[in-house]
Amino acid sequence: MHQDGGAAVTVDCQVIAKNLKLRPEHVAGCVALLDDGNTVPFITRYRKERTGNLDEEQIRQIRDMAAAQRQLSERASAILRLIESQGKLTAELRASIEQADSLKRLEDLYLPFRPKRTSRAEQARQRGLGPLADRVWQGDPQLADLEAEAAALVDPARELETADHVLRGVHDIIAERIGDDPEIRSVCRRVARQSGQLEVRATKKGKEEGQEFRDYFDYDESVRKTPPHRVLAINRGEKAGALKVRFRWDDERAKVSVVMQLRTPDHRFGSFIEECATDAISRLIQPSLEREIRRELNEQAETHAVSVFARNLRNLLLQPPLRDRRVLAIDPGFRTGCKLAVLDELGNPLETGLTHVTGSVEKRAAAREQIASLLEKYECRLIAIGNGTACRETEEMVAEVISEKRPDAAYVIVNEAGASVYSTSPAAREEFPESDATVRGTISIGRRLQDPLSELVKIDPQHLGVGMYQHDLSERRLRNQLSEVIESCVNFVGVDVNTASVSLLKHVSGFNQLIARRVVEWRKEHGSFQSRKQLREVPGIGEATFTQSAGFLKIRNSEEPLDCTWIHPESYPAARKLLQRLQIDPAVLTASSADAGTLQEAVRSLDVKQTAAELDLGGPTFKDMLDALLRPGLDPRVELPEPLFRKGVLKLEDLEIGMELAGTVLNVVDFGAFVDVGLKDSGLVHISQLSADFVRSPHELVSVGDRVTVWVIGVDRDRRRVSLSMVRPEDASQTA
Repeated sequence: MHQDGGAAVTVDCQVIAKNLKLRPEHVAGCVALLDDGNTVPFITRYRKERTGNLDEEQIRQIRDMAAAQRQLSERASAILRLIESQGKLTAELRASIEQADSLKRLEDLYLPFRPKRTSRAEQARQRGLGPLADRVWQGDPQLADLEAEAAALVDPARELETADHVLRGVHDIIAERIGDDPEIRSVCRRVARQSGQLEVRATKKGKEEGQEFRDYFDYDESVRKTPPHRVLAINRGEKAGALKVRFRWDDERAKVSVVMQLRTPDHRFGSFIEECATDAISRLIQPSLEREIRRELNEQAETHAVSVFARNLRNLLLQPPLRDRRVLAIDPGFRTGCKLAVLDELGNPLETGLTHVTGSVEKRAAAREQIASLLEKYECRLIAIGNGTACRETEEMVAEVISEKRPDAAYVIVNEAGASVYSTSPAAREEFPESDATVRGTISIGRRLQDPLSELVKIDPQHLGVGMYQHDLSERRLRNQLSEVIESCVNFVGVDVNTASVSLLKHVSGFNQLIARRVVEWRKEHGSFQSRKQLREVPGIGEATFTQSAGFLKIRNSEEPLDCTWIHPESYPAARKLLQRLQIDPAVLTASSADAGTLQEAVRSLDVKQTAAELDLGGPTFKDMLDALLRPGLDPRVELPEPLFRKGVLKLEDLEIGMELAGTVLNVVDFGAFVDVGLKDSGLVHISQLSADFVRSPHELVSVGDRVTVWVIGVDRDRRRVSLSMVRPEDASQTA
């Protein structure tokens, strides 16, 4: 039940369950939990019995469909009130409105009653032609001679100079009536979707200045087949004034369909009605449907682009951390030099500096010595190089240092997108008030390697370089969707409450910016949290917030061993009973004394179903409890492969057709994947080269951060473009 303005709107869980192929009781449980203010991550992890173990995506779908139902119901109520206030609400119309299954259908039903700006039809009605139009429309048998009836209404005072003027006014009224008829609009909409074409042509400005849009200078495509990325590209060209877009459809088919709907052959004034219909189709219906279909295409393209961005962002945020390693971070640069920052295992800067990769032989030798010295001084064996300007020149120098002085070291190229945005942000200034922006940016590059999630949440995701046409999308919609992705990732991984920043904590289930800041302030004032129950001492964390957040906040070395696990405090009594039954000391859950072997052996002897019933726990919750006890403090990211470590450098001139390379996926888009193979510019694996089999979407095979093996199939040295394939050469030759 949803309360809005005093009116309760009930969600039809049966309909949602049918659409999503779920059980109605699970949908109902999910809706009730959402209405009670529970977050999606909390419901997903800690209310599995109520939802039938639904995943996050299913719960968000239920939430969105419930919201759409409520919006539809509220709009229907508003339309009923508006039509009733006009005194035109019939029982039949009320039933149609109440049974409408989409906002589009509702608006079609409301269209004849919507207040209009002065139209040709409205002017005709004001001149008194409405009654005659009604008689014509209804085929009044008393109306014997339409011409004579029109002549009788000639009145120059009402701007009806001739019988032709009268008939033109009647024509306009009937044309508007046809254009507003919901059934006729439905028929025409079907024709528009089936036969509609986008006709794209270059403008004069486009031919002179818009060569980036030349693929669309003379382009036609069915609206049913236009892919999302093409819609966005066309929109961008149209907005830039380089392209002119026109919607075309099968006019004759539309007219035939409308004539059949109106049954004009059987109408007393069939030919006149057909003339009105032809006018309505071209002047009223077609332009309206063109706007509607363009909106739909844009909506679908935007939804797709946002989902691509969200998927790529999730894979980027969930890259595995490199724990307990010191890192030398390098932010490359030519004129201003390369900024250096050595970070300890927790990401704290130990020393910063500056060096140059260009200049005299002596200058470059000094730079190599400086880097080698820092590696030796801090026993650092890992180097993070930002992928911006001068990246490959820096990489060459680092490779020389490794070859000549530090063969036990390795480097990783780190995507530095957004580092400069972070470096000047309030969060960065708060973290490093004494450092300048360049130092903050360098530290961020190193921290991205140590713990990508903790560092990347500080940056507006639009700046992370993993989207497609993100600057053409609704900023509000993109921000909301990406915020959900970040929330999902943060709560999927869990947070160390004693080390997390405000930027990370604000995404914890039940938290916001204010509560996150208060947690950090409490930490500064009182020292580290010693237990989860201490969270209740933070101003603003009441029982509801504690319930939503506690399970996602980990506390190492807590006085309560269960605080380092995924087990929620509400289940602690059951967990203690279970440990007691297994004769296991809770102390084995702490990192310093974990004895997984003993615990695993004890768990194997359990009758799972019987024990869950005795502890009054549902099956999914009990299974999660066992997993949490067997692997306390587990970070799910550590099971993913580490980033690609390099020691040598690759140059474009080194490439040969057929060469096998190892690379990392940087971005996935509709037409393929961009892969970093160690060159200055990333190579493209076109969708046709992802597999020897047909690939519907690149996302089916690759994700941001994946380590892949590729083969060089094309090198354009002039444009510095490299074409790659993930199909083994022998497989490619068999399918050629």
